[in-house]
Amino acid sequence: MEANTQNLEVDLNYTPEIEKATAALYERVKHVIPAMEWPMHAPYIAAIEEWKKKRNAVILVHNYQTPEIFYGVADYTGDSLGLARKAAETDADVIVMCGVHFMAETAKLLNPEKTVLIPDMRAGCSLAESITGEDVRRLREQYPGVPVVTYVNTSADVKAETDVCCTSSNAVKVVEALGTDKVIFLPDEYLGNYVDSQTDVEVILWQGHCEVHERFTPDDLRNYRKEYNQEISIIAHPECPPDVLGEADFVGSTSQLIDFVKTERPERVVMITECSMSDNVAVEFPELEFIRPCNLCPHMKRITLPRILESLQTLNHAVEVDPEIAERARRSVERMLEIG
Repeated sequence: MEANTQNLEVDLNYTPEIEKATAALYERVKHVIPAMEWPMHAPYIAAIEEWKKKRNAVILVHNYQTPEIFYGVADYTGDSLGLARKAAETDADVIVMCGVHFMAETAKLLNPEKTVLIPDMRAGCSLAESITGEDVRRLREQYPGVPVVTYVNTSADVKAETDVCCTSSNAVKVVEALGTDKVIFLPDEYLGNYVDSQTDVEVILWQGHCEVHERFTPDDLRNYRKEYNQEISIIAHPECPPDVLGEADFVGSTSQLIDFVKTERPERVVMITECSMSDNVAVEFPELEFIRPCNLCPHMKRITLPRILESLQTLNHAVEVDPEIAERARRSVERMLEIG
């Protein structure tokens, strides 16, 4: 698709018309977005909605995006697995991935004929940067015949050397579906440790870490309990260190953490994961008290409403994958989707 560079100027004033058009949306998010901030967000939200129609575009938004993006412009929201499934199903001409680069690559693998955009090409991931395709080839030489399970938080180059991908929500299921007594699990050491604790399969690990989740400590969680006299539910993402998970009441992927809140309805909860997710879940449960440990992902926060608008207008930044790499990487992602 060629970019239309004509008529890119947009009125970004907070007019009475935009105030009226976005009033219902703001009513929904008002307890997580201050009233003084809404006039800055609303004109961009209105403009993005117009440009989505012009481009026949769909916007996929990860759970770690800020509420004005998550609730303001998303067509689909979710964790890596959920977004991968939506990317595989969409009939839009343009996919805008509001996440990080590996997610946009995954969307491109599943939609090679579509235009896949990421609003900021610098939105990377410490896990994806911790390993290369060459590293995987060396591991295969070291452990001949052992299947490789790779977290989707990796580059297409790594996925191409992989037998099957997984996400935090289906990692145990994927490992056990292989029917072997040993697997190589890449690249998240802590998620791999968690998988190892949940299965009888021997898990060979790589020492990659998420720069957000590895900052949490057991003392952080113990201090929450002390401060709130134990009257708190602590739920944690498995990318956290094992001693942190040991202090949590529940461990699960982002989608599983949300399901826990929906099902258990704890009066007071702290989500040991990226900060914006607490804001997004709090919108759905205004009666619950969310204690927010503000560990932010600097890469996710590169995605902003102005950059989303610019991306739709100019069709920057389009994500491409070498066809030879894409063909092999696609198989590992499709196998993950088949397993579920």
